[in-house]
Amino acid sequence: MNGSHNILNKLTVENIKIELMRTAFGHGETYFSKLDPRMLIVWCTVFTILPWFTHNLTILLGLSVFMGILAYQAKVSPLLIILLAIGIFSQFFYIVTLAIFLGGSFSAAVSIIPLTLKLLVISLATMAVFTSIDPEKFSDSLLSFGVPAKFGFGVSYGYRMLPILLEEYENLIHSFRLRGKKPDKKGWFYVYYLVYYAKMAVVAFYPMMLNTAKRTRTTVEALEVRGFSYTLESSASKNLKLAHLTYTKSDTYFIVWTIVATGLIYTVGYVVPL
Repeated sequence: MNGSHNILNKLTVENIKIELMRTAFGHGETYFSKLDPRMLIVWCTVFTILPWFTHNLTILLGLSVFMGILAYQAKVSPLLIILLAIGIFSQFFYIVTLAIFLGGSFSAAVSIIPLTLKLLVISLATMAVFTSIDPEKFSDSLLSFGVPAKFGFGVSYGYRMLPILLEEYENLIHSFRLRGKKPDKKGWFYVYYLVYYAKMAVVAFYPMMLNTAKRTRTTVEALEVRGFSYTLESSASKNLKLAHLTYTKSDTYFIVWTIVATGLIYTVGYVVPL
């Protein structure tokens, strides 16, 4: 029960907000943050497609370890790692349980391992990249790829609204806590408290979205007054906005190192297949 109480103390809105902010706005001191974001997006796209062309467990395990090292280097939030682990293990558990319950064998459930490893590779690669790119660089990269400027701005604005959403949500949670009443009994593993906070989280969601919609309308009106629509269509403004995106030797070294590491993984996979 003490362990459950410690977990509940760490799962506060403030701690979750800090972890989400770190994830959304990236880490400025990691190796990935110093690379060209356009190259990272292309690299991430390649490694979200590559695992689907093989069923070799040795290759998939090697790619998983490789992406795990990169995710560690990118300082991915422990919260995301925990959520990923819970998702993978829960998926494997219910598939195994369902297969055994329907009269199948355990070997039938083991066949889901390649799919699980593929999803693990894709998830780790995505987290490693997008926790290292700040919203401004990400939207500029999309603009350089020819994505409509309004879509790129929408992505960047969504990131910028995240702190406001979290702050608004935290204020609503505090408001409900001040006006509400905790359960008189804790229950086993604080189950009554968990139900109480879960209900509060759902009830606070709608007023948060309503207040955010009001803020968004005010922001749109302010942008239009300052000529925002014209800057989206101006080529001079686009060139000025994308001037900071440069391809350096570090990007070349990273690509070469990735190709060598991937080649070694595939070579070992074909020599020692599982």
